[in-house]
Amino acid sequence: MLEGKAIVKETDMPMKMQIQAMSSASHALDVYDVSDCISIAAFIKKEFDNMYGTGWQCVVGSNFGGFFTHSPGTFMYFALETLNFLIFKRGACS
Repeated sequence: MLEGKAIVKETDMPMKMQIQAMSSASHALDVYDVSDCISIAAFIKKEFDNMYGTGWQCVVGSNFGGFFTHSPGTFMYFALETLNFLIFKRGACS
């Protein structure tokens, strides 16, 4: 498990959820090759959908940008090993 080595760059998640995000990412890296970002992201998304309800999104990679709306208390951006992880629950559309 590598969650102690994650570097949180930005978040508004409660600490318990942050720990779960880092644990899920670490577990995904144990299961999948680091180059398989799609499977890693799908793994984390499914775990969060199961634990916290549907609507979660996950982006994994070494270099990406984004702009989106998220529900308050559901955003986390962190680095682990050579990858960056962006996890959030989609915000309400207006």
